[in-house]
Formats: sequence, C-alpha cells, structure tokens
Amino acid sequence: MEQAVLATSAGPLLRDWRRRRRMSQLELALEADVSTRHLSFVETGRSRPSADMVVRLADELDIPLRDRNQILLAAGHAPAYAHHELGEPAMGAAREALERVLTGHEPFPALAVDRHWGLVAGNAAVPALIAGVAEELLEPPVNVLRLALHPAGLAPRIANLAEWRAHLLDRLARQAAASGDPALATLYAELEDYPSPTADAPRSSTAAEQIAVPLRLRHPTGELAFISTVTTFGTALDITLAELAVESFFPADRATAEIVHGWPRAAAGGHPGGS
Repeated sequence: MEQAVLATSAGPLLRDWRRRRRMSQLELALEADVSTRHLSFVETGRSRPSADMVVRLADELDIPLRDRNQILLAAGHAPAYAHHELGEPAMGAAREALERVLTGHEPFPALAVDRHWGLVAGNAAVPALIAGVAEELLEPPVNVLRLALHPAGLAPRIANLAEWRAHLLDRLARQAAASGDPALATLYAELEDYPSPTADAPRSSTAAEQIAVPLRLRHPTGELAFISTVTTFGTALDITLAELAVESFFPADRATAEIVHGWPRAAAGGHPGGS
C-alpha cells in the first residue's frame, strides 16, 4: 500500500516540472519519444513510470539530480544519484579539480557556491575583495548574495549598486523559478527588502561593459571593475558536485588588472570542504 501511494505522487511531480518548463504534454512526449497517452497516464498516477522513464523525462525537463532522486523514490524506485559531502574521500578528485580551478584564476577572485549561494570555497584573492564587510556576514554559513547586497556588506562600496543589485536579483529570481526551490524564493524576498539604492550616476562604459554587467567596486587600492563568468561541472553524477558553481571575476579594464596584480598574496580564503 505504501509503495502504491508513493507511486501515485511521481506523476504530479513530473507534471509540475513540465509546467515549470512551460512545455505541453505533446511537446514533452515528442522530445522524450513516448506517447502522449502514456505521459498523461503517468502524470495522473494511472501508470507508474519505470526508472528509465523517469530519467528520460527528467533529462528532457532538465530536472536537478536532487529532485530526480525524489521522483524516483516517489515512483517506488531506488535513487540513481549519489550524494556525498565535498569533504568525503569519494570526492577527492572533485576537490582537487575545484582547487585547481580556483587557484588557477589567481590573482583574480574566484569562489565556489552551492545551490543556495552558500560559500563553499574561495581563492587567495577573495579576502582582499571583501575586506571591510561586517564580521557577522562572514560567520559560516556565508551567503554570497547576502554578503554582496547587505547594507553592512559590499553594498556601500559598489559604485553601480542599482545596476548590480538588479542583475543579481534577476538572476536569483530566474533560478528560483527554474528550480522551484522555496529557499531561493525566501532569499530573494530578504534581499529585495534591503534598502533600495538610488539610481547609478550616468557614466561612459568600456567595451567590456557593453557585453556584460560589471561589478564596479570602490576599493582602498582604487576603483575596480570586474565582469564574471560561471563554471559548473557539466557531467556531474553526484548531487553535491552538480549543485556547485564557480564564479570567476575578470578585470573589465587594464587599470583593474594592474591594481589586482599588485595585491598582496593572502592566504586562501577557504578550501573545499563539507557543505
């Protein structure tokens, strides 16, 4: 009886993900090479999907590994994806790869975050980037978005705070909508409630700033301008690894590059560990 109850809940979960991806039953059926009738039966609980069917539909819907395991369990199957803490021996190769990515980006800042924007690790340039923020914001667990936008964080030093805040909030809103994660929606509500900045003063933009929103930061060593990229482990089969993202900051102008190259090489702000 318990397995039957669990099985009936897998269909609605899949249906919710299909609607979140704005796909019709016909579109998903065509992409997954199944009949619309069978897909309808699965979504209404009249048919229990096989493990292979769950994975096939999850692939087409780009469902995160954590949620795929939940759907598999709901359908009465064993989870298909491992979930190790980053500090466990099984994650040794992943830790080394992450460390290489972070240290290889020095002297420019790079940091790794989890699915809720919690700081997992940072390279040796990160402490210089966030110097002067309130100590309470650096108490673990550190949330990178809170650190950036909190009035006691980096916000007072961000020269284009209105632009950067809008960029981060838009990014978080899209992530929350795509994942359906209530924790991200809660974080969004918190950040949105911070005091709204006045409009940024108009200024001429560099060539780099015409293709990406820059982070313009007032720093004791001079005003810095960065653009950022995000790196993920595209073939990850472990939940923790799949949910990691590395944000790397590149100088948006020559002056920033020269200033950062002159920073003292501090000890690394944090090494990969359990999250």
